Amino acid sequence: MAEFEYPQGFELIAGVDEVGRGPLVGAVVTAAVILDPNNPIDGLTDSKKLSEKKREKLAEEIKQKALAWALGRAEPEEIDALNILQATMLAMQRAIKNLKIQPHFVLIDGNRIPQLAIPAQAVVKGDSLVAEISAASIIAKVSRDHEMEVLDKQYPQYEFAKHKGYPTKVHLAKLAEFGVLPQHRRSFSPVRKLLENE
Repeated sequence: MAEFEYPQGFELIAGVDEVGRGPLVGAVVTAAVILDPNNPIDGLTDSKKLSEKKREKLAEEIKQKALAWALGRAEPEEIDALNILQATMLAMQRAIKNLKIQPHFVLIDGNRIPQLAIPAQAVVKGDSLVAEISAASIIAKVSRDHEMEVLDKQYPQYEFAKHKGYPTKVHLAKLAEFGVLPQHRRSFSPVRKLLENE
């Protein structure tokens, strides 16, 4: 992992990341993780660079070894009401609040910080640079992928397990063929256009 200058003087640092800003369906899921410096985890990197099998394995290891981890989410209704950026910020706030230990500092992937009572810093490409953010990205990704697998079992015709709700050709074709589900984000253009044409 490339060098990252950690903020000095803070004992408990949480990393936060999100997954699921782009999909047309389901929640945006965030995770917050405080790693244990005495219990390191090998192989942490951006969840998108890992195979599914490796992600699953690391997610379990993170949950076992981290000092604290938590998920936060914003549902499709909240995404539609707020917009995806604000809903993501809300989900991040929830993940941090859900930690059993409150951190002294928060490192957040990207270039925006939600409103927090704790000092925080945004880190562009943080999921590749900061172990805590990598860990959060892995937990969030595995969690959301599992949700898509559950949705896939409920609605197999949409093939959610394959595309995870992202606007792929397959998903757009299935959406046009079978219509909008309650779990779809109505404010997202392909869904909105379908509803307008009904």
